[in-house]
Amino acid sequence: MDSFEINKIIAAILVTVLIVFGVNKISDLLFIVKKPEIKGYKVEVKVGDATATLANVSSNINISELLALGTLEQGKKVFKKCAACHSIKKDGKNKIGPALYSIVNKSVASVPNYKYSKALSSYGKKWSFEELNGFLLKPSAWIKGNKMGFAGLKKDEDRASIIIYLNENSDNPAPLP
Repeated sequence: MDSFEINKIIAAILVTVLIVFGVNKISDLLFIVKKPEIKGYKVEVKVGDATATLANVSSNINISELLALGTLEQGKKVFKKCAACHSIKKDGKNKIGPALYSIVNKSVASVPNYKYSKALSSYGKKWSFEELNGFLLKPSAWIKGNKMGFAGLKKDEDRASIIIYLNENSDNPAPLP
């Protein structure tokens, strides 16, 4: 290939690049797009609906029927979502969240050497099966102001399985209702 052929190839590439950029600039002049002042969309959410829904769910659920949906094996699988922040071993240490060994029927915010949020510290209840069910459904709505960032478990079977798994990981498991 001689130098004249190479010059033609380079010239063709340069002309193509110039045409692409030229068409872009000309189209910017022809079609003026007005950009919005505020970037994004406004999403309106009714405040209070989540709490009302949780209250309805917790009052309408029969905990023994719910727990009948769960299994210990499923609870062990689902707990993997929790294991990043919580330990379940007997002498397990607190991680991002408190250790959960023997947590069923224990007072809320009672795990030693863990700094709880003010919301959990002042809650004043025990982790009963019903409380665990409501909390695991949507922690941020069940106890407002707690610092647990987990979205919750929407499936009844998953919540029931976790509750059964938490109950079994105890020195003295509570009898299931």
